[in-house]
Amino acid sequence: MLMSLKKRTAPPEAPAARPANAVSAEQLNDLARQSADLGREAAELAGTIDDLAATGTRQSEDFSALTGQVASMHAANKAINEATSASRESVVLARDAVANVGHGVAGVIDTLREVSSAASEITQIALQTRLVAFNASVEAKRAGEAGRGFAVVAEAVKDLAAKVEHSSKLIMSTVAQLDRRIGELSREIIDDGQSASSFHQALTQAEGTVADIAVAAQRNLSICGTVLESVRSLSNQVEATARSLGQARQRAGTFLGVSESLIELTASSGVQTVDSPYIEAVLAASQTISKLFEQAVSSGHISLADLFDESYQPIAGTNPVQHMTRFVPLTDRLLPELQEQLLQSLPKVVFCAAVDRNGFLPTHNTKFSKPQGADPVWNAANCRNRRIFNDRTGLSAGRSQRRFLLQTYRRDMGGGNYVLMKDLSAPVFVQGRHWGGFRIGYQF
Repeated sequence: MLMSLKKRTAPPEAPAARPANAVSAEQLNDLARQSADLGREAAELAGTIDDLAATGTRQSEDFSALTGQVASMHAANKAINEATSASRESVVLARDAVANVGHGVAGVIDTLREVSSAASEITQIALQTRLVAFNASVEAKRAGEAGRGFAVVAEAVKDLAAKVEHSSKLIMSTVAQLDRRIGELSREIIDDGQSASSFHQALTQAEGTVADIAVAAQRNLSICGTVLESVRSLSNQVEATARSLGQARQRAGTFLGVSESLIELTASSGVQTVDSPYIEAVLAASQTISKLFEQAVSSGHISLADLFDESYQPIAGTNPVQHMTRFVPLTDRLLPELQEQLLQSLPKVVFCAAVDRNGFLPTHNTKFSKPQGADPVWNAANCRNRRIFNDRTGLSAGRSQRRFLLQTYRRDMGGGNYVLMKDLSAPVFVQGRHWGGFRIGYQF
């Protein structure tokens, strides 16, 4: 409409025609809008790839841990399999040893029976000896006085024979008991293939159980081996995916940088765009902060070394961690009024704050400077002062020395919540040294 109005009010001879390759303000505005849309999509894409890359990294770490666990399980099953095989061999050896014991017991029975036979013969001899001694005693009595000495000997022999007979019978009785008991033991031990004793039944059951364990252990070993190979393969695939996502993240960052350059080019063209009011505001604010800092140094309120202090001291008990530096009292005194006025003066502004070269934000807007509570998610969204924002956007804003830097990014509000925003910053210099930058974050 501006061009058509000029044509209607021009004199009859008309001005010189605009060069064919000239770009109109309307075209620049349209380019700015498209660049902003491209930047928004690029920021969304970069953020999504960041999330995927982080997930891929975690999955890769999880699969590495899982691979180690399955490998340990495989090793344990291998040890069980080896131990079970050894147990089967031990059972076989035990069966052989028991068989040998059984044969030994049978030998003992045979020996005992020989002892019993010998005792029986001794008993018969003792009986016969008693009969002979009895006859000799009778004959001695018939001989009268001449056979008295012989009679005494005959009585002694008869008594001795009686004792031998008694002892032999006792031996026979004891041997009979031993024979019976050892026979029972022999029947328990010796497997004749006809009737299974309780001992051999237990031994057979133990042998069968060990065999079952061996089969199960072998099956588990085989399964674990297959699972281990599968997990290793998956782990390699996940690791490759994580690497690919890392490469995609770099390319998305490049794409995002190109889109941001387009936005900056249109904003620097001199034509008023939607970003122009914010650029003017951030340039003015950064210059004002530079002057305030220089005046503070000149007046002795702070030394140049303290103003550039980078020894960030963690504040105990904070989550997320907040820090202190020697220049925080100065920024708390100088920056709130400027930042709060700017926050209210432009639409869509979410925050405005100064950061040093490392992304440390000493003094934030009042609404983001609440005392921390017990919930770290709430703290992340409401207690953003004294924090170090050393992400891509925060570091770029703090370290850029260009006239201004316009970025698009997803602002992390904690708890998995993100807000898509533009981040506009301009450098802050103090006595020729680059201190950091002043940031304005505003919505599309």
